[in-house]
Amino acid sequence: MPGPSRFATLWATYALTAGTLSAGLDSAGYGVLSRIALVPACAAWLGTVAYVVLRLPRAAWRAQAPAAHTFTAATALLGAGVSAAGRQTPAAALLALAALLWTLLLAAGDPGRGGTVFLRCVATQGLAVLGATLAAAESVAWPAHAAVVLFWLGLIRYGFALFRFAPREVTDGLGDHWLAGGALAVSALAGARLLSAGSGRLYVWNDDDHTVLSRVTVALLVLTLVCWVALLTAELMWPRHGFDVRRWAGVFGAAVTAAATQAVAAALDAPWLDAVGRALLWLAVALWLACTARTAAAVRAGSGPAGVRSTGRR
Repeated sequence: MPGPSRFATLWATYALTAGTLSAGLDSAGYGVLSRIALVPACAAWLGTVAYVVLRLPRAAWRAQAPAAHTFTAATALLGAGVSAAGRQTPAAALLALAALLWTLLLAAGDPGRGGTVFLRCVATQGLAVLGATLAAAESVAWPAHAAVVLFWLGLIRYGFALFRFAPREVTDGLGDHWLAGGALAVSALAGARLLSAGSGRLYVWNDDDHTVLSRVTVALLVLTLVCWVALLTAELMWPRHGFDVRRWAGVFGAAVTAAATQAVAAALDAPWLDAVGRALLWLAVALWLACTARTAAAVRAGSGPAGVRSTGRR
């Protein structure tokens, strides 16, 4: 990701990760910590907007597909955090903006064969998460109906991405290969939020729909955990040295896996699974703090975002 994309991707990824953490902390009942995490998420999101508006021509931004898809996903998942804070009007505005960006990026450039191929799935499922969240918060059915269409479309996009993904990235990737698990996790989160949207005052799904959605969501969560074990094993066998902005993909994956585990536990009334989700949540918080420190050190060493690069092998 040369040139301006490096800066935009850094801030968009930070906003995506912090927004996801905020939603996970709120689900775990840590309201104050959730609001604290929401502050840097909003700041990073606004920083991305300012950079794009002031520094990049419109055509150049659209050509930076990884950064653009990351920002779309960040907008949607930040909206989920804002909705959890009780601010439904700003969350709805973020949903509208994310939907517009998602539409404009339908014909975006070739994502290559690295982990960034999964960003289209992440952005699509991020919209599904926010739509389902708003449906439950506002007791309005149509966002859930739109979200379930996006949910299935996101799974199709994951299948296409998996076909394009180069297997050597598991051993040689510089961090964005973790999006293979992160995309599965955000899909599980979307499924859980859809289940929760139909379990309150709204009548959204009939029994057959609920059964299918439950089974698919559980399967997605199981696949997420299996994928994470495989990726962690690869990290131990083929360690990456140095630091790259793409390492944030692993932090995002940890945060969204924790949020998905807690959401599935709430949707299916499984307290033991909630305990697992809370343990993963604190792991994600620790990774977030560590990666924030590493990023700040790398930026200082490189005299700017362009200095955030890896010494690992490719």
